[in-house]
Amino acid sequence: MRLIKRQSNDVNETVITFEYRKWNDELEEIVGFIKGKKEYISGYNQEKALCNIKVDDILYFEAVGELVFAYTDDAVYEVKMRLYQAEEQVKNNGILRASKSMLVNIRKIDSLRSALNGRMMATMVNGEEIMISRAYSKNIIGYIKSA
Repeated sequence: MRLIKRQSNDVNETVITFEYRKWNDELEEIVGFIKGKKEYISGYNQEKALCNIKVDDILYFEAVGELVFAYTDDAVYEVKMRLYQAEEQVKNNGILRASKSMLVNIRKIDSLRSALNGRMMATMVNGEEIMISRAYSKNIIGYIKSA
């Protein structure tokens, strides 16, 4: 890895550009460090205790009736907001709409495969499979290809 630093008086704000062959965890950590903080969202665990959940640890969000849940590798948290509110809060963290009732963390998808009627099946890093609806599959594929 090489580091190139360049000072310019022609920019209004600091710009950091990454050139990479393949995005990896090391680069993700560097981005987290540059941002200066990890982002968190609040949710209630199964014991009804309020917890801070690192957004990077969330595999997906799911709306079930009036409730919204955040799923991680090892826990499920109830998030006291609507799905669209959670989407707005985490939109800059690689979490995209997967269906009317689900948001998925693109960085936690292990593989994608076609399903019936233009839908996709995403296998998450923990082995769990989720359905991506036809309406959102092109957006997710485009996001993954551009990463």
